[in-house]
Amino acid sequence: MSTHDIALSEPSLPSEVAGPGKRRAARALRMALGLAILGAAAGASSQVMVAAGQALVVTRFGDPLRVLTQPGLAWKLPAPIDATIPVDLRLRTTSSGMQDVGTRDGLRVLVQAFLAWRVPADPARIRQFMRAAGNDPDEAARQLRSFVGSALQITASNFDLADLVNTDPKRVQLAAFEQQLLQNVAQQVLEIYGVEVQQVGVERLSLPAETLAATVARMRAERETVAAERTAEGLRAAAAIRSDAMRDARITVAKARADAAEIEAQSRQKAAGIYAASYQRDPQLYILLRSLDTVGAVVGPRTRLILRTDAAPFDVLVKGPPGADVSQAGTATPAPQPVAPPASPGLPPAVMGLLDSHRPGVDR
Repeated sequence: MSTHDIALSEPSLPSEVAGPGKRRAARALRMALGLAILGAAAGASSQVMVAAGQALVVTRFGDPLRVLTQPGLAWKLPAPIDATIPVDLRLRTTSSGMQDVGTRDGLRVLVQAFLAWRVPADPARIRQFMRAAGNDPDEAARQLRSFVGSALQITASNFDLADLVNTDPKRVQLAAFEQQLLQNVAQQVLEIYGVEVQQVGVERLSLPAETLAATVARMRAERETVAAERTAEGLRAAAAIRSDAMRDARITVAKARADAAEIEAQSRQKAAGIYAASYQRDPQLYILLRSLDTVGAVVGPRTRLILRTDAAPFDVLVKGPPGADVSQAGTATPAPQPVAPPASPGLPPAVMGLLDSHRPGVDR
């Protein structure tokens, strides 16, 4: 070995002596880093987040240990010591489907109801729900559907068909039906499944063919009864109105006839007074005028009469007024020449024709 080689090898002795210390430091650093990573992983696995509308069941080696219901961050032992099972606490709805049930009056009706339910935020109820339904909402809904079908049979037997289907809104008792159905379902479902039923309602209501025919017949009979009652009331009212009108009419007509008779009697009395006064003034003129009035009343413009001229009242047309000397006894009177009668504006044409035909020298 040369002097140069010895000089080079001498400085390398301290680095060889320091090598094992560095390795130990690096190993310790790696171990610390691994422990830190393991601690962080253990810490992360020990943290659980409880979401809103959800509960977490913490189990230790498969056995339920505690139930977390408050939303937020919680702690547990890392897996596989502790594990969590989420439970949905949100509101769910389940329909019973169409159920053929019998009413109290022996008729059939198709009813479809719905349930609004949820798992309450109670650790005991949550554990009960997990045991009864296996923490499966679909399985719980299936069992609730079967339970509601049985409850519908019991509830419908306490109501008549007219209480569920009726044209009169005041007679429909669907609210009472739903309330009774809720009472029949809620407590039993809570005790058996640990589920809280918040609302029960009738979703659909229909009738089978035979029940529909019976319902239509009953509704028709009810309508006919109502129509008959209203018709009878109308007839009674019309008869009362007609009777009152006839009574008032008879009273009015009787009063009018009495007034007319009284007026007519007064007018006849006045006319008789006027006739009497006229007769007292000039009896012959009165007889003449009355005879002419009678002729004017009997004979019209187109009337043709063949009567005796010596009978009243037509004798005045030939003889003239009473007391007038038509001829002297034993004395021959020359036949007068036919003279056209003077125009009498007060006599009708028919009377004028009679006067012409009955004057001397005129053919009768």
